[in-house]
Amino acid sequence: MAGKFYPGDSAALKRYLEIQMNQIILAPDSNRVRAVIAPHAGYSYSGEVAAFAFASLRDNPEYKNVFLIGSSHVAAFNGASVYPGGHFETPLGNVPVNDEIAKELRKNKVFDFPAAHHLEDHVLEVELPFLQHVLEGEFNIIPIVIGTKSTHLLDEISDALLPYFNDENLFVISTDLSHYPSYANAIKTDTKVISSILTGSSTEFTRVVTENEGSEIENYRTAICGYSAVYTLLKLGELSGEKHSFQKLKYINSGDISGDYDKVVGYTAISMKHIPDADEKSDSLSFNEYEQKQMFTIARNAIKEQFNIPPDSVGTIEKKLKTKCGVFVTLYLNGKLRGCIGTFRQDKELYDNIREMAYAAAFNDRRFEPLTQEEFSEIKIEISILTPMQKIEDIQDIEIGTHGIYLKQGILSGTYLPQVAVEQGWNAEEFVSHCSQYKAGIGKDGWKSKNTEIFIYESLIYEE
Repeated sequence: MAGKFYPGDSAALKRYLEIQMNQIILAPDSNRVRAVIAPHAGYSYSGEVAAFAFASLRDNPEYKNVFLIGSSHVAAFNGASVYPGGHFETPLGNVPVNDEIAKELRKNKVFDFPAAHHLEDHVLEVELPFLQHVLEGEFNIIPIVIGTKSTHLLDEISDALLPYFNDENLFVISTDLSHYPSYANAIKTDTKVISSILTGSSTEFTRVVTENEGSEIENYRTAICGYSAVYTLLKLGELSGEKHSFQKLKYINSGDISGDYDKVVGYTAISMKHIPDADEKSDSLSFNEYEQKQMFTIARNAIKEQFNIPPDSVGTIEKKLKTKCGVFVTLYLNGKLRGCIGTFRQDKELYDNIREMAYAAAFNDRRFEPLTQEEFSEIKIEISILTPMQKIEDIQDIEIGTHGIYLKQGILSGTYLPQVAVEQGWNAEEFVSHCSQYKAGIGKDGWKSKNTEIFIYESLIYEE
């Protein structure tokens, strides 16, 4: 489908992907994406939406295998077809099929349908360039096309896939939404289908799809063309017994692109994240004396480099410092703020973020002149390590002194660390109002807008 559904030239395809992905800002979240739902129409129509689905992978961009699952556009058959081996090719290169898993699945009769069902279908191929762009390291794919809507057979498919439904693997579900109703009817019906997916219930999803498709809406050919693929994902979530969160990342329909509102197709991007139980979580983010010493040595070495001062020995980086999490580095001179820069990025290891933020706090904080070598010998460093964010609906959930806040409205955002409210003597409303006005730039009352998202996080503060 290269040159048809997406750019056929590798340079043009790379440029397209970079432009789409660079426009997307998603609040960071340490919970691992287990699956994404993405559209599969031509990029000129659905690429903007698909980019949101794959942008959700940037915080944790490494997976061993990617299960690509879609509903067949070319044939109906009583099960699923797994492509048995070899590779899929795009202008960005080849992606190998995990033939061991493919062969294991094909031992089950529900998967033993001809690979020919893949050859004329675009449903899986169009997701690959996004995966090639965003994922790090090598990954294999297991391409699965489903030819049935029988819930009995879909349950069998889900049972067989369950052993692979874990944090090592990613599931990419390929589907568009409503086909050919009017613009207004598409929004109405697609909203219902998306809401049913967000419940995580395969039963509720099936009920809403059946109800929608039984309605008398002109030109309403289908509620969701990848019903079987989405049902399989929801069933996997139920069978796993684990906790998952679903988030709608984007929705548009073809009318938003073409301006033709008579007959449209809907597109959505949804992420499914695994929420580990308390006993599943990794070791608590606390750091012993030696780990703290390493952090401050790394921070000081980053600044020393600018002054051509020989660095101190760091030694082998401790495992805890390789945790992927955000951090703020604050510099004080004679007890007064001399620079503070941070990042919420969770796609880089902590020690790397500390090095970059220490340098930035010393030389790139626009509120101050760059740090001088004379000042360097007098500064004290504070490192604030950020825990994962949680979205809140009520600012009364903010615990002053415990929670930092992050406000986001469209492309505008701003944050205050937990200690700011304490230092200023603010209550929760003053905290968010000042952040809204002076950090996010959306006005004192901008936080009250329905378009503003408010997140809280905790900060583990270490002083030199």
